[in-house]
Amino acid sequence: MSASKKNPSADYGAKDIQVLEGLDPVRKRPGMYIGSTGLAGLHHLIWEVVDNAVDEAMAGFCDRVGITLLADGGCRVDDNGRGIPVDPYPSGPHKGKSAAEVVLTVLHAGGKFGGEGYKVSGGLHGVGVSVVNALSTKVLLEIDRGGDRFTMEFGDGGKLKQKLVKEGKSPAKGRKTGTSVTFYPDPTIFASEGVEFVSRTVLERLQTMAFLNKNLEVVFEDQREGKEKTETFQYKGGIVDFVKHLNQSKESLFNKVASFEDEDEEEGMQLDIAIQWNMGYYEGIHGYANGISTTEGGMHVEGFKTALTSVMNKYAREKNLLKEKDDNLLGEDIREGITAIVAVKLREPQFEGQTKAKLGNVPMRSFVQKSTNKYLAEWFEENPTEANKVVKKAVAAAQARLAAKNARNAVRRKTALSGAGMPDKLKDCGSSKPEESELFIVEGDSAGGTAVDARDPRTQAILPIRGKILNVERARLDKMLKNNEIQALITAIGGGVGEEFDVSKARYHKIIALADADVDGSHIRTLLLTFFYRQMKPMVEAGYIYIAQPPLFSTEVGKEKVYLKDDAAKTAFLAERPNHKKEFQRLKGLGEMDWEELKSTTMDSMTRTLLQVTVEEAAIADDVVSVLMGDDVESRKKFITTNARDVRNLDF
Repeated sequence: MSASKKNPSADYGAKDIQVLEGLDPVRKRPGMYIGSTGLAGLHHLIWEVVDNAVDEAMAGFCDRVGITLLADGGCRVDDNGRGIPVDPYPSGPHKGKSAAEVVLTVLHAGGKFGGEGYKVSGGLHGVGVSVVNALSTKVLLEIDRGGDRFTMEFGDGGKLKQKLVKEGKSPAKGRKTGTSVTFYPDPTIFASEGVEFVSRTVLERLQTMAFLNKNLEVVFEDQREGKEKTETFQYKGGIVDFVKHLNQSKESLFNKVASFEDEDEEEGMQLDIAIQWNMGYYEGIHGYANGISTTEGGMHVEGFKTALTSVMNKYAREKNLLKEKDDNLLGEDIREGITAIVAVKLREPQFEGQTKAKLGNVPMRSFVQKSTNKYLAEWFEENPTEANKVVKKAVAAAQARLAAKNARNAVRRKTALSGAGMPDKLKDCGSSKPEESELFIVEGDSAGGTAVDARDPRTQAILPIRGKILNVERARLDKMLKNNEIQALITAIGGGVGEEFDVSKARYHKIIALADADVDGSHIRTLLLTFFYRQMKPMVEAGYIYIAQPPLFSTEVGKEKVYLKDDAAKTAFLAERPNHKKEFQRLKGLGEMDWEELKSTTMDSMTRTLLQVTVEEAAIADDVVSVLMGDDVESRKKFITTNARDVRNLDF
């Protein structure tokens, strides 16, 4: 018998080679282009179109961008930029087609690959609007250019339905030039979480764009029934207003915002920095490159941090604000309570890191460092009262750091944090491979016992915690380390805590918060997320933090028990079974389920649903944590009432 008959897959030849044409690769593997086919990927379609409009603003040709969530489920993005070119493509396989058609139907086609159209831009790969076209059931294009209005239509995943036609003259009132893109996401692509946009998610991103582009008017309108709202963002102060916004729920150390701009015309680099300190304990330095959030930092942030430490120590020594015996202040001491925006623009940004969110251009580091050394030193000299307050806060932070070091050493001695000792209540898993190991954090010994019975002991560990852990937003690390539950978390996870945390030493690559599906459970999850975001942030950035989704309801279909995740699942269930007569039982706690039920609904990797916690916009996440977990009650109340209608899941 031949090898091919024994194993059909061994018969591999030219007939097995598949060539994907046009936009087919996007529909075949959408995650490669938009990250996921969940809510994050759905909203990524909006960002792709909006980024093109913002690129026009950065190039100096646009001062207004409008985003409308339409009543029929579509989204329209319009700008008053130059308008997508409409003249025929000059050469190659696309010769004769309008440039607009090429941009909408060909991957890696755009004006950002070295031509004179854009010197600085966020969209660099030329896949943006063509990907949106590929993943939509319908796309309508309106272009105003040269006094004329042109329209074009696509459908069925990017197929041309109506060639570019001249409709007539541009309207006498309104914009003279610009582009409108209206698209309808394909529900077969986004089947997992649907195609309904979340207005809060859109608004947060748009507000950040307005902060980063001084004087740009960004207009948002939601026309959907029951969600109607209009909001306009425009900031004359740019990132100075951004810093004030991020600190509005915190007590500022002083009212002034240090800010400066610089430019290296020869190298094509621009810098815009704004800084303010608050009375809190956490560092909030947020980097942006060409409007893109660099959540993993990069050369611009490195240059800023190095210069900040140098300038502060030099100032403190010259003004005799440090005792002779004192060591230099460390960067982490100086950065305690800082809120800073480091926004740069450059011709050819290079993005690195796990999520391509780290700026790698080496010349930017020295440029930012040199500029910060000069202008921040000048600001300190001109504002001695504020500078002295920063030094005093940094000295207090240094003292707390030493206290935390002593507390950390005490924890190590008590629990053998640096060795093999583990908390007594941890039921560890058999595997020593972090990539396949999971840690379920469960509230209460009773639920913990059920979870132990329901787990896969080879890969799933259980750590019961007692009640609600300390709110770390309001405590320094030295106080935190005296809390037994937090000690247990640090010990079980491994990798340390705070500034010394090393994600490569984490013992589990899935940390899963498993709490009741009620208000108390939500509070526990929020406290845990605050701890991870503030003290083990690389875990969040690496995608290692998850929220279990225990069902909220159960009912019976025939003799079989059916579990439903939430009210939306219950509504969908009743829509499919309008004659269902059985009562729905509201599951108030994990303790109401036996271990078989907990296993099948919440813990078994084949049947469960997990919500991954991600941080796409670090500044937004920082602000949300501060508002929800800080001391400003009014800000928290406003946040909750404003966003209550948009809540689907607890997530950053």
